[in-house]
Amino acid sequence: MNEADSFAEIFRGGFPHFLLIVFSMLLLCSPVMPSEFEVISMSKYDLNGQHYGSRVSAISLEARSLYSWNTSRHCILTRLTDLSIHDFDKLRQSAGGLVLMLPLSILDLDLETKELITILEQSMLTHTAAVPIYFAPYNKDLEKIIDDITYTTTDNVGQNQTALGQLIVTVSANRYHVNVGGGNIVANKNSKIPIIQGELIPNQLALKPTESVGDGQKLPVILITANLKTFGIYNDYPVNADAAVLLVLMELFSKLHYTSSMAPKYRLKFLLSDAGVLLNFQGSKKWLELDDNALQNVEFVLCLDTITESLSYTTDNALYMHVSKPPKDKTSISNFFKLLKSSAEKYSNGLSVEGVHKKINLADTKLAWEHERFSIKRYPSFTLSSVKSPRSPIRTTIFKNDESQIVEHTLNTSRIIAEALASFMYKVDPISSIFDGQLAIKEENILPYFGLKSILHNNDVKDAFEKYLNNVKIIYDKPDGRDPEFMFYNENDVKLNVYRVKPAIFDLFLTIVIGVYLLTVYLAIQFFPRFYDEVSKLTKEDPVGQVNGHSSERLKMKSH
Repeated sequence: MNEADSFAEIFRGGFPHFLLIVFSMLLLCSPVMPSEFEVISMSKYDLNGQHYGSRVSAISLEARSLYSWNTSRHCILTRLTDLSIHDFDKLRQSAGGLVLMLPLSILDLDLETKELITILEQSMLTHTAAVPIYFAPYNKDLEKIIDDITYTTTDNVGQNQTALGQLIVTVSANRYHVNVGGGNIVANKNSKIPIIQGELIPNQLALKPTESVGDGQKLPVILITANLKTFGIYNDYPVNADAAVLLVLMELFSKLHYTSSMAPKYRLKFLLSDAGVLLNFQGSKKWLELDDNALQNVEFVLCLDTITESLSYTTDNALYMHVSKPPKDKTSISNFFKLLKSSAEKYSNGLSVEGVHKKINLADTKLAWEHERFSIKRYPSFTLSSVKSPRSPIRTTIFKNDESQIVEHTLNTSRIIAEALASFMYKVDPISSIFDGQLAIKEENILPYFGLKSILHNNDVKDAFEKYLNNVKIIYDKPDGRDPEFMFYNENDVKLNVYRVKPAIFDLFLTIVIGVYLLTVYLAIQFFPRFYDEVSKLTKEDPVGQVNGHSSERLKMKSH
């Protein structure tokens, strides 16, 4: 019995060592150091009481692929190119979070994929999402994680059809936990839309002796408007060709206006705001509300909208003039349209000019084109655009083609518009080539304005307006305190942390294994003495038989 107790002490003495083994196993199974990635939150804003984007920011959920998630406890980690509109409609309502990795290069994608991405962008920008949505720049490590998640949930399932195989795959597979910190999404009480305006005052030297500058103020007005696109699916925008064209026209015509031989028949005004199609042209609306007499003597309003396609996936090469009603013959808009066509025939490389008529839908709170803001006030107006349909997703895309192609197309379009406008204003032949030589439009005129982010950014826009125009003024459209027409939200800089962990079923499996082991050790300690006694009875010889046996052997030896 003492021997059994001594042997049992071996187990008791070894029990702490077992705990060390268990702790080591738990340490190996615990989450490893996280991988950290840059992410950008999806744009969030309100317009006319409608919420766009997500109002949730924090994520702490298990990462799943686009093909394996099923509850709001899962965060979907996938590529933007793999997501469809149908998938997004389901995810934005039922998932726990969505992290989309952007493509390495949009130029490497085929035309069909580019088109699908722009359509998806448009859908994301026009719907409310109940889950936090983030975009991650392309990263090789993040791509490996996405591949691992996708492979685990698709390929392995197809290779192991038996229940045992499925169990082994599930237990042995790696899982990932996604964590994105973020505070509460708070409305920016200082939300505002800047609007800048200026005009070219007629050169006093170009006026007739009987005229004065005051008489020049009575000339008909031509207003040129454009919008800076300050955000898309996230707060960035690669190309602002519309604003670039407006600023180039402003620079060119300021030189013409101060030429003594050029006597303009019109005053030229420029209007630029930070509110485009996504904000329903709120800037021009505010400008019209502030001054009803600003366009009392207007000849026409020329609006620039997507003058160059930043991401083209079609072979169309056209410039469209959009109007709310077809212009009558010999009107100013009709005459300008003819000049525009003549200019395109001479200066473009196969670019055609076409007219598109679309009535204003007063029942729709969102306007199709900016000129509709002015047409509602009965001002003659039109929009020049490279897209034919107001529903084109190209108008809101944040991606772009090769910038050299965009610059070339913008230079071409700028020349056509400038020549047509100069022919109209100065009553010269449309093929007279005014913008040649020193007035030629070059890349250095366009490129500085392509990267504009806002009217207030570095005062670049304000400096240009004050350099070339007079009566420059900046006004702001601020949301009403009680019933705001628009609202922006504060954004926090956040990081995406991805931890590699084992699935929950692995914890259950490990708990069962440890429990069975502990039970085995416990039973061995408790019942080892009895087991030892039973084994001893089977192997130990009888003491009496042994004594008698020895005595009989001795008697035989004595008898001999």
